[in-house]
Amino acid sequence: MKNILSAILSLTGIVILLPYLVGSCRKNDNPGNLSFMQLEIPEGFPDPVYRFADNPLTKEGFELGRKLFYDGRLSVDGLHPCSSCHQQIAGFGTYEHDRSHGVHNSHTLRNAPVLFNLVWQNSFHWDGEFSTLFTEAVHPITGHLEMGETFQVVISKLQKDAGYRELFRKVFRTQFITPDHLLKALAQFTGYMTSANSKYDRVKKGEASFTANETAGYALFQTNCAGCHPEPMFTDYSFRNTGLPVDPILNDFGRLRITGLSQDSLKFKVPTLRNVYISSNYMHDGRFNTLAQCLDHYRTGVQKSPSLDPALTNGISLTNTEATNIALFLRTLTDSSFLLDPRFSKP
Repeated sequence: MKNILSAILSLTGIVILLPYLVGSCRKNDNPGNLSFMQLEIPEGFPDPVYRFADNPLTKEGFELGRKLFYDGRLSVDGLHPCSSCHQQIAGFGTYEHDRSHGVHNSHTLRNAPVLFNLVWQNSFHWDGEFSTLFTEAVHPITGHLEMGETFQVVISKLQKDAGYRELFRKVFRTQFITPDHLLKALAQFTGYMTSANSKYDRVKKGEASFTANETAGYALFQTNCAGCHPEPMFTDYSFRNTGLPVDPILNDFGRLRITGLSQDSLKFKVPTLRNVYISSNYMHDGRFNTLAQCLDHYRTGVQKSPSLDPALTNGISLTNTEATNIALFLRTLTDSSFLLDPRFSKP
């Protein structure tokens, strides 16, 4: 997969790329009168990994990415845009589904990760196969269980649309659409999605207060969960084996598929817990419907194996009341303003 992007780009031909390459030499001008945007970095957040240095963030590029994100023409059947698996109501994850649904009534291997705060990540997908925000959209578009299309056909469809030609011309200074342009536009849209206005965030700013149960849950979270889900991102972006038994049908061994290393068997990326209350289902394959089931797994369901995270050797000891209080605290990580933000809705 490492060379997939270069192979895709070559399909479009050198002639198509030349206008863009020529235009890219004039980085300091702004012939399209584009409206540049500043990346939003919430107070207390670390420095982002990606700052759009190679893909200037503009209102026009963002809007083009939003249009593409909701356009079924990026899929082979016209019915499965990016938004079909990444729904705003679920923090741009898959709402109340175990695994994503793809073209031809297929099911993908895994649950769709939520799409926000992406510029703070240094790897993407559950197994970390992709290392940049720019390349992570390649597989969903071309995967036969997801959108099932090729960039050559997608571009052919978009090139026939005068509206798209004008949008791409304005943003990228050429009437010829390329995979590079398409992926950069999507990166502008998804990379700009920032979620940092939950009750938890307001409490930290002194604008709200936790209830007694939430306060108790927060203390328990800091003791039992923060090692893998540290504040303020609520993930450390590492890959860990959390003791989930292998689904015998899916036979998914996680990061092992990427590295080939036995020590990476059953390791999956630690997901953020922001908006977790509304982003069911849970775990890499969506096997759990509720947060209570997740907590019960850590209490009594951890399966031992050579690559099990040492922090879970004995599971996590919690009473029923303590588990409930942790769940109540996790609910305070819900950012309703993000879930309803019209900037990210279907245009």
